[in-house]
Amino acid sequence: MINVILHGSKGRMGSTLEKIITETNDMNITAGIDNNIDGSEHYKGFTDIMECPLHTDVIIDFSNHTALHKLLYYAQLHHTPIVLATTAFTKEECKAIMDASKKIPIFHSANMSIGINGISKILETLVPLLEKEFHIEIIEKHHSKKLDAPSGTALLLADAINSSCSQKKEYVYGRHDNEDCCDINQMGIHSVRGGTIPGEHSIIFAGPDEIIEIKHTALSRNIFALGALRAARFIVEQNNGLFSMADLI
Repeated sequence: MINVILHGSKGRMGSTLEKIITETNDMNITAGIDNNIDGSEHYKGFTDIMECPLHTDVIIDFSNHTALHKLLYYAQLHHTPIVLATTAFTKEECKAIMDASKKIPIFHSANMSIGINGISKILETLVPLLEKEFHIEIIEKHHSKKLDAPSGTALLLADAINSSCSQKKEYVYGRHDNEDCCDINQMGIHSVRGGTIPGEHSIIFAGPDEIIEIKHTALSRNIFALGALRAARFIVEQNNGLFSMADLI
């Protein structure tokens, strides 16, 4: 049985994880950490992770990047592996993750969907064939409550494209008031927010007289929760280090 602390347990993803974990036979929620803990939870809840005295095998984090430093401190103090599914980390926070991974196992991905990470693999083959003649644009759509734009997944895909390009693309975030011609060495990244869209990402390759579009649509948050649980099962078996979906799939 894998004991889990849910960090960000009362958020949309935390609530989804709670439901799915209760339906599994190999995981158990040891505690939940969230600012909105009110005593109605079916697990022991804490508003501050430093107040949690309970043993756990892994921490799954779907919270906010501003909570990172305390989370890393706690995990290193108790030598507990972490699955980081939060996005919008700053460069300084990314460095803190890298430093902490020398002392504990950390799994970090901007998107826990197997499908999105499968697309990243496809891009490794497709991009070198198209980059010289095809303009590349990314469009991402999310619910109205999502705080960061562009999404971490859009940046994950953009980075996957750039890592396969012989000449790196310049990221252009939207094209409002941009009267320059669209340069082949630019990559447009566009965000849409509204309603309850769980997540939709499209990559458009627009070339001479032909268009290729790769699209991923999340029909529910379950896919991210299931990916996080798969990552948790993986990371509890690893030694210290920083791991990603590339190590899992």
